[in-house]
Amino acid sequence: MDTTEILKKVRKIEIKTKGLSKHIFSGDYQSAFKGRGMSFSEVRDYQYGDDVRNIDWNVTARTGEPFVKVFEEERELTLMLLVDKSHSALFGTLNQFKNEIIAEICAVLSFSAINNNDKVGAILFSNTVNKYIPPKKGKKHTLRIIRELLDDDIPEKGTNLKSALQYLSNVQKKKAIVFIISDFLTTDYLEDLRIASKRHDIIGIRIYDQREETLPNVGIIRAIDSETGVKQVIDSASSKVRNKYNQWYQDNLAYLKNCFIQTKSDLINIRTDHDYVKLLMQFFKKRIG
Repeated sequence: MDTTEILKKVRKIEIKTKGLSKHIFSGDYQSAFKGRGMSFSEVRDYQYGDDVRNIDWNVTARTGEPFVKVFEEERELTLMLLVDKSHSALFGTLNQFKNEIIAEICAVLSFSAINNNDKVGAILFSNTVNKYIPPKKGKKHTLRIIRELLDDDIPEKGTNLKSALQYLSNVQKKKAIVFIISDFLTTDYLEDLRIASKRHDIIGIRIYDQREETLPNVGIIRAIDSETGVKQVIDSASSKVRNKYNQWYQDNLAYLKNCFIQTKSDLINIRTDHDYVKLLMQFFKKRIG
Protein backbone atom coordinates (compact mmCIF):
# COMPACT_ATOMS: atom_id res chain seq x y z
CA MET A 1 0.00 0.00 0.00
CA ASP A 2 1.55 3.34 -1.06
CA THR A 3 1.67 6.48 1.09
CA THR A 4 -1.21 8.23 -0.70
CA GLU A 5 -3.52 5.25 -0.24
CA ILE A 6 -2.55 4.93 3.43
CA LEU A 7 -3.30 8.62 4.07
CA LYS A 8 -6.71 8.28 2.40
CA LYS A 9 -7.53 5.29 4.61
CA VAL A 10 -6.28 7.12 7.71
CA ARG A 11 -8.60 10.02 6.94
CA LYS A 12 -11.53 7.66 6.33
CA ILE A 13 -10.96 5.86 9.63
CA GLU A 14 -10.51 9.17 11.45
CA ILE A 15 -13.86 10.47 10.20
CA LYS A 16 -15.66 7.23 11.06
CA THR A 17 -14.16 6.59 14.50
CA LYS A 18 -13.54 10.08 15.90
CA GLY A 19 -17.26 10.76 16.07
CA LEU A 20 -17.89 7.41 17.74
CA SER A 21 -15.22 8.13 20.34
CA LYS A 22 -16.48 11.61 21.09
CA HIS A 23 -20.21 11.01 21.19
CA ILE A 24 -20.54 7.36 22.21
CA PHE A 25 -17.47 6.01 23.95
CA SER A 26 -15.86 8.93 25.81
CA GLY A 27 -18.22 8.91 28.78
CA ASP A 28 -18.16 5.13 29.07
CA TYR A 29 -14.38 5.04 28.65
CA GLN A 30 -13.92 7.55 31.46
CA SER A 31 -16.32 5.74 33.80
CA ALA A 32 -14.78 2.34 33.04
CA PHE A 33 -11.14 3.28 33.60
CA LYS A 34 -10.78 6.63 35.37
CA GLY A 35 -10.17 6.37 39.08
CA ARG A 36 -9.29 2.68 38.94
CA GLY A 37 -5.60 3.41 39.32
CA MET A 38 -4.19 4.63 42.64
CA SER A 39 -0.71 6.08 43.13
CA PHE A 40 1.24 6.59 46.37
CA SER A 41 1.15 10.19 47.65
CA GLU A 42 2.60 10.41 51.18
CA VAL A 43 2.64 8.91 54.67
CA ARG A 44 0.88 10.39 57.73
CA ASP A 45 0.10 9.49 61.32
CA TYR A 46 -2.31 6.63 61.78
CA GLN A 47 -5.82 7.82 62.71
CA TYR A 48 -8.69 5.86 64.18
CA GLY A 49 -10.64 4.20 61.38
CA ASP A 50 -7.74 3.98 58.91
CA ASP A 51 -7.42 0.73 56.98
CA VAL A 52 -4.69 -1.31 58.70
CA ARG A 53 -3.70 -2.70 55.30
CA ASN A 54 -2.30 0.76 54.48
CA ILE A 55 0.11 0.84 57.43
CA ASP A 56 3.66 1.59 56.31
CA TRP A 57 5.52 -0.92 58.43
CA ASN A 58 8.99 0.40 57.55
CA VAL A 59 8.20 3.93 58.75
CA THR A 60 6.26 2.56 61.74
CA ALA A 61 9.22 0.40 62.82
CA ARG A 62 11.67 3.29 62.36
CA THR A 63 9.67 5.87 64.34
CA GLY A 64 7.93 3.67 66.86
CA GLU A 65 4.61 5.29 65.96
CA PRO A 66 2.03 3.94 63.47
CA PHE A 67 2.01 5.58 60.03
CA VAL A 68 -0.19 4.86 57.02
CA LYS A 69 0.36 5.29 53.30
CA VAL A 70 -1.90 7.79 51.56
CA PHE A 71 -2.93 7.12 47.96
CA GLU A 72 -4.56 9.35 45.37
CA GLU A 73 -6.42 8.62 42.16
CA GLU A 74 -4.37 8.56 39.00
CA ARG A 75 -6.21 11.10 36.87
CA GLU A 76 -3.98 10.53 33.88
CA LEU A 77 -3.91 7.03 32.47
CA THR A 78 -1.84 5.30 29.82
CA LEU A 79 -3.57 3.23 27.16
CA MET A 80 -1.36 0.63 25.46
CA LEU A 81 -2.46 -1.17 22.31
CA LEU A 82 -0.86 -4.58 21.76
CA VAL A 83 -1.79 -5.18 18.13
CA ASP A 84 -1.46 -8.37 16.08
CA LYS A 85 -0.06 -7.53 12.64
CA SER A 86 0.48 -11.12 11.53
CA HIS A 87 -0.62 -12.32 8.10
CA SER A 88 -3.63 -14.20 9.45
CA ALA A 89 -5.26 -10.79 10.08
CA LEU A 90 -5.36 -10.27 6.29
CA PHE A 91 -8.50 -12.39 6.08
CA GLY A 92 -12.22 -11.77 5.94
CA THR A 93 -15.12 -13.26 4.01
CA LEU A 94 -18.03 -10.94 4.82
CA ASN A 95 -18.02 -7.25 5.74
CA GLN A 96 -14.34 -6.50 6.38
CA PHE A 97 -10.93 -8.07 6.77
CA LYS A 98 -9.81 -8.67 10.33
CA ASN A 99 -6.99 -6.13 10.06
CA GLU A 100 -9.44 -3.40 8.96
CA ILE A 101 -11.63 -3.95 12.01
CA ILE A 102 -8.52 -4.03 14.22
CA ALA A 103 -7.45 -0.64 12.87
CA GLU A 104 -10.90 0.86 13.47
CA ILE A 105 -11.13 -0.47 17.03
CA CYS A 106 -7.66 0.87 17.81
CA ALA A 107 -8.71 4.26 16.44
CA VAL A 108 -11.88 4.31 18.57
CA LEU A 109 -9.93 3.45 21.71
CA SER A 110 -7.16 5.94 20.91
CA PHE A 111 -9.51 8.85 20.27
CA SER A 112 -11.45 7.96 23.44
CA ALA A 113 -8.20 8.13 25.38
CA ILE A 114 -7.02 11.48 24.00
CA ASN A 115 -10.51 12.93 24.56
CA ASN A 116 -9.88 12.13 28.23
CA ASN A 117 -6.36 13.61 28.16
CA ASP A 118 -4.67 10.20 28.45
CA LYS A 119 -1.58 8.93 26.71
CA VAL A 120 -1.72 6.26 24.01
CA GLY A 121 1.06 3.91 22.94
CA ALA A 122 1.25 0.83 20.74
CA ILE A 123 3.25 -2.36 20.30
CA LEU A 124 2.75 -3.91 16.87
CA PHE A 125 3.78 -7.54 16.62
CA SER A 126 3.79 -10.59 14.38
CA ASN A 127 6.42 -13.28 14.95
CA THR A 128 8.49 -10.52 16.57
CA VAL A 129 7.78 -7.01 17.80
CA ASN A 130 7.64 -4.99 14.59
CA LYS A 131 7.27 -1.52 16.05
CA TYR A 132 7.03 0.20 19.42
CA ILE A 133 5.30 3.59 19.61
CA PRO A 134 5.86 5.16 23.06
CA PRO A 135 2.78 6.60 24.81
CA LYS A 136 2.00 10.23 24.02
CA LYS A 137 -1.00 12.54 23.88
CA GLY A 138 -2.64 14.31 20.98
CA LYS A 139 -4.42 13.80 17.69
CA LYS A 140 -1.22 13.85 15.63
CA HIS A 141 0.17 10.96 17.67
CA THR A 142 -3.06 8.96 17.28
CA LEU A 143 -3.02 9.44 13.51
CA ARG A 144 0.54 8.13 13.45
CA ILE A 145 -0.60 4.95 15.23
CA ILE A 146 -3.39 4.50 12.68
CA ARG A 147 -0.92 4.95 9.80
CA GLU A 148 1.34 2.28 11.23
CA LEU A 149 -1.61 -0.08 11.67
CA LEU A 150 -2.59 0.31 8.02
CA ASP A 151 0.92 -0.43 6.76
CA ASP A 152 0.72 -4.11 5.72
CA ASP A 153 4.44 -4.49 4.96
CA ILE A 154 5.15 -7.20 7.56
CA PRO A 155 7.89 -9.58 6.36
CA GLU A 156 7.80 -12.08 9.24
CA LYS A 157 5.53 -15.10 9.21
CA GLY A 158 3.73 -16.34 12.30
CA THR A 159 2.40 -14.90 15.56
CA ASN A 160 4.30 -14.62 18.82
CA LEU A 161 2.14 -13.04 21.53
CA LYS A 162 4.55 -14.36 24.15
CA SER A 163 7.41 -12.11 22.97
CA ALA A 164 5.05 -9.12 22.64
CA LEU A 165 3.92 -9.52 26.26
CA GLN A 166 7.54 -9.80 27.39
CA TYR A 167 8.33 -6.60 25.48
CA LEU A 168 5.37 -4.87 27.16
CA SER A 169 6.62 -5.85 30.61
CA ASN A 170 10.08 -4.47 29.79
CA VAL A 171 9.05 -1.09 28.38
CA GLN A 172 5.88 -0.25 30.32
CA LYS A 173 6.77 -0.12 34.01
CA LYS A 174 3.87 2.11 35.04
CA LYS A 175 0.38 0.60 35.32
CA ALA A 176 -1.52 0.88 32.03
CA ILE A 177 -4.80 -0.11 30.42
CA VAL A 178 -3.66 -2.71 27.88
CA PHE A 179 -5.85 -3.86 25.01
CA ILE A 180 -4.54 -6.95 23.18
CA ILE A 181 -6.20 -6.94 19.76
CA SER A 182 -5.58 -10.18 17.87
CA ASP A 183 -7.15 -13.29 16.37
CA PHE A 184 -5.14 -15.21 19.00
CA LEU A 185 -4.17 -18.01 16.61
CA THR A 186 -1.24 -18.86 18.85
CA THR A 187 -0.48 -20.47 22.20
CA ASP A 188 2.28 -20.55 24.84
CA TYR A 189 1.64 -17.10 26.34
CA LEU A 190 -0.10 -17.91 29.64
CA GLU A 191 2.83 -17.19 31.97
CA ASP A 192 3.70 -13.91 30.27
CA LEU A 193 0.05 -12.85 30.34
CA ARG A 194 0.00 -13.69 34.05
CA ILE A 195 3.05 -11.50 34.68
CA ALA A 196 1.63 -8.59 32.66
CA SER A 197 -1.79 -8.83 34.34
CA LYS A 198 -0.25 -8.35 37.79
CA ARG A 199 0.86 -4.84 36.80
CA HIS A 200 -1.60 -3.82 34.10
CA ASP A 201 -5.34 -3.91 33.45
CA ILE A 202 -5.53 -6.38 30.53
CA ILE A 203 -8.40 -6.59 28.06
CA GLY A 204 -8.26 -9.00 25.13
CA ILE A 205 -10.21 -8.33 21.94
CA ARG A 206 -10.43 -11.42 19.76
CA ILE A 207 -11.24 -10.70 16.11
CA TYR A 208 -12.36 -13.73 14.11
CA ASP A 209 -14.19 -14.62 10.91
CA GLN A 210 -17.16 -16.96 10.58
CA ARG A 211 -15.34 -19.08 7.96
CA GLU A 212 -12.53 -19.85 10.39
CA GLU A 213 -14.77 -21.75 12.80
CA THR A 214 -15.21 -24.84 10.63
CA LEU A 215 -13.62 -26.30 7.52
CA PRO A 216 -16.33 -26.48 4.81
CA ASN A 217 -16.85 -29.59 2.70
CA VAL A 218 -15.89 -28.30 -0.76
CA GLY A 219 -13.74 -31.19 -2.00
CA ILE A 220 -10.08 -30.94 -2.96
CA ILE A 221 -8.66 -27.45 -2.35
CA ARG A 222 -5.26 -25.81 -2.62
CA ALA A 223 -4.56 -23.88 0.55
CA ILE A 224 -1.85 -21.54 1.80
CA ASP A 225 -1.24 -21.12 5.52
CA SER A 226 -1.08 -17.32 5.88
CA GLU A 227 0.95 -17.65 9.07
CA THR A 228 3.67 -19.95 7.71
CA GLY A 229 3.34 -19.58 3.95
CA VAL A 230 3.16 -23.38 3.57
CA LYS A 231 1.15 -24.55 0.56
CA GLN A 232 -0.74 -27.82 0.65
CA VAL A 233 -3.59 -29.74 -0.97
CA ILE A 234 -6.45 -30.55 1.41
CA ASP A 235 -9.27 -33.01 0.93
CA SER A 236 -12.04 -31.11 2.72
CA ALA A 237 -14.50 -33.87 1.81
CA SER A 238 -12.75 -36.09 4.35
CA SER A 239 -14.54 -36.03 7.70
CA LYS A 240 -11.23 -36.93 9.36
CA VAL A 241 -9.58 -33.82 7.93
CA ARG A 242 -12.50 -31.58 8.90
CA ASN A 243 -12.64 -33.02 12.41
CA LYS A 244 -8.90 -32.50 12.85
CA TYR A 245 -9.25 -28.85 11.84
CA ASN A 246 -12.27 -28.35 14.10
CA GLN A 247 -10.41 -29.91 17.02
CA TRP A 248 -7.43 -27.60 16.46
CA TYR A 249 -9.73 -24.58 16.37
CA GLN A 250 -11.58 -25.56 19.55
CA ASP A 251 -8.34 -26.38 21.39
CA ASN A 252 -6.94 -22.96 20.47
CA LEU A 253 -10.12 -21.23 21.65
CA ALA A 254 -10.16 -23.21 24.91
CA TYR A 255 -6.54 -22.22 25.59
CA LEU A 256 -7.38 -18.56 25.01
CA LYS A 257 -10.38 -18.59 27.34
CA ASN A 258 -8.43 -20.45 30.02
CA CYS A 259 -5.57 -17.92 29.88
CA PHE A 260 -7.88 -14.97 30.44
CA ILE A 261 -9.85 -16.74 33.17
CA GLN A 262 -6.69 -17.71 35.05
CA THR A 263 -5.27 -14.18 34.88
CA LYS A 264 -8.65 -12.58 35.73
CA SER A 265 -8.48 -10.51 32.55
CA ASP A 266 -11.39 -9.42 30.37
CA LEU A 267 -11.99 -10.92 26.92
CA ILE A 268 -14.22 -9.59 24.13
CA ASN A 269 -15.06 -11.72 21.07
CA ILE A 270 -15.86 -9.78 17.90
CA ARG A 271 -16.75 -11.49 14.61
CA THR A 272 -15.99 -9.66 11.37
CA ASP A 273 -19.67 -9.43 10.43
CA HIS A 274 -20.84 -8.26 13.86
CA ASP A 275 -21.24 -4.67 15.12
CA TYR A 276 -18.08 -3.97 17.10
CA VAL A 277 -19.55 -0.66 18.33
CA LYS A 278 -22.38 -2.49 20.11
CA LEU A 279 -20.01 -5.09 21.59
CA LEU A 280 -17.55 -2.46 22.87
CA MET A 281 -20.39 -0.46 24.43
CA GLN A 282 -21.64 -3.61 26.18
CA PHE A 283 -18.14 -4.17 27.54
CA PHE A 284 -17.85 -0.60 28.87
CA LYS A 285 -21.30 -0.78 30.47
CA LYS A 286 -20.32 -4.05 32.15
CA ARG A 287 -17.13 -2.49 33.55
CA ILE A 288 -19.07 0.48 34.88
CA GLY A 289 -21.73 -1.73 36.46
